Amino acid sequence: MQGVQLAGLPAEVPGVAEALDAVAGFDAALTGGLARLGPQHAEAVGALAGAVGASPLGTAMADASGKLAAGSIGATELAAPAGARAALLGAVHDALLGGLDGALGRSRTAWKEEADAPAGDEPAPGNLLAGARSWLQELAIAGWRGVDDALVSAADQALEALWAEPRLRRLAVLMDGLAAELRASCPVATMERVPERRWADLWTRAVLLAHAGSWTGGAATAVSGRLLPLGVDVQEHGTAVQAQLHAVLEPADGGPVRLVRTAVAAAKVDTIVGPAVWKLLEGYPTLLAVLAGHRAADIDGMPLTAGGDLLWDEERATAGEPADPFATARVRLPAAEAPAVPPLDRHPVRIAEPVLVEGYQAKRDGTFDLDGETLAVDLDRLPPSGPLTEQLVKASTACVGLLRWDAGRWTLQPLAVRSTVKKAPVEAHNGDWALGPTDPKVVKAQARAGDAVAVLTERAGRLLRR
Repeated sequence: MQGVQLAGLPAEVPGVAEALDAVAGFDAALTGGLARLGPQHAEAVGALAGAVGASPLGTAMADASGKLAAGSIGATELAAPAGARAALLGAVHDALLGGLDGALGRSRTAWKEEADAPAGDEPAPGNLLAGARSWLQELAIAGWRGVDDALVSAADQALEALWAEPRLRRLAVLMDGLAAELRASCPVATMERVPERRWADLWTRAVLLAHAGSWTGGAATAVSGRLLPLGVDVQEHGTAVQAQLHAVLEPADGGPVRLVRTAVAAAKVDTIVGPAVWKLLEGYPTLLAVLAGHRAADIDGMPLTAGGDLLWDEERATAGEPADPFATARVRLPAAEAPAVPPLDRHPVRIAEPVLVEGYQAKRDGTFDLDGETLAVDLDRLPPSGPLTEQLVKASTACVGLLRWDAGRWTLQPLAVRSTVKKAPVEAHNGDWALGPTDPKVVKAQARAGDAVAVLTERAGRLLRR
């Protein structure tokens, strides 16, 4: 086996369970509403304050805890628990990622404080941020169980103003998404189970963005060199699709090999699913050719953020020679330097580290047995837009994937596998159908169903001409 040394990953990291318990307690209080804290929820807010008591947030959180218990809820009283909650989850992230880096022998760039500064000299308009904070405050007062159509609709004016300001686009997207989820769940009081952790995550990030203003993920520098793909994570939602490529960058200046990501996205409707989603990304022909052809990409002066995100620019990229992702994972990935994690992105759910796993025995229950150690495989993340299937994963002998931490354990999300089908070697990658499906059965099925993207594009054009 190469890539993952499970023996080096501790089953339990000291302090993680306690930190998550403190976060869960606050999340439960937020569900009921901070305006009516009962003894149990007041104690949970106090526990959150105690968890960060020795940190720079200690004084502010202790003060906010007392005011919340007394029923005083203002912008300051909400910023402190949001910051404390984010700090605890950030500490959990750091502990887990540090253990993983140690097990993999992976080096990681340290975050520099100067990279934390937002781009641009002018601050974001204070009135727009105040409007966002006002709605987030109303959510905290009512609690998730108190959310109704009227409360969700109260965000419309603030959202309209945020969308008109490019510097606040991240906050606009985040709040718009949260409002859409809440609207679809109204009235939340009738829900059998509230997604406390998810909604609290979105609320926390929105509160912090509404105080910090614009956030770019760190300053970007221009890089050139050869990009060697490892695999693509296709993330699909009812209204959007994103293809995020994980790759190794060999800088043209001879610097250290770096682990990077790059992503492209497009809006969609929920009727466009499966391989058809790739047609929405036709504006990125070079990237699609790289994915479908298992090719390297030569980039020239493309921006790279301090957090390791390559800002894809078709005009600065050309498709290169064939590059086997498995060979890249075996030869170049072990020595690649991982990027620093921006402070606002430090959260356990965001851990997604590329690894190569081989020499295992795939089990029927969807796990890999690596010399007696069991690694869970997240089969639910297999996208329907490519040829990678559950059957191929369970028949595989090698896998390039993303190691994630979920529900208290490490899991592997496959991006590509090598399998044996009818005694013949087979490879399947998530991006194999980026230029269209190659499976004759899928091609015929698409032909029978028709081209949904073309039909919707034609209808939209007809409406615009009227």
